[in-house]
Amino acid sequence: MTTENYHELFKNRIYIGGADDVTDLLENEKVDIVFDLRAEAPTEAVSYNRVHSPIVDDAADQDESVKKSIEQVVKAYNEGNNIYFHCQGGSNRTGTVAIGTLLSLGKADTIEEAEKTAQTARPKINVKPEMKEVLKRIFPNA
Repeated sequence: MTTENYHELFKNRIYIGGADDVTDLLENEKVDIVFDLRAEAPTEAVSYNRVHSPIVDDAADQDESVKKSIEQVVKAYNEGNNIYFHCQGGSNRTGTVAIGTLLSLGKADTIEEAEKTAQTARPKINVKPEMKEVLKRIFPNA
């Protein structure tokens, strides 16, 4: 029996976690597309629909890459796809995109509310201050 290390952000639709959880997720859930948020993503071929949407951890000027990642997830969701997105460990970049996704889809009104919702879904989410600043610039009214 496996222990699931990934989590549901939206029931049966959006899953979040780390890179090591992809295999378990694909065995247990129906997912149409996997967004890999790692800048250091491996380049080997995979048998599933993977979209590389890199965000550099611990780097400045990530506004465009974060915004693009959020927009891709929201677009895929609105098209009816089931989604998994992850970074390496599933805490900072994954948390950042989870917060932005919740805000974009109207599931939260503020960054703080979205962060609490994301942390309820995945307790290890820990968005670094520089990523919170990015979110404040992308969502100035949140």
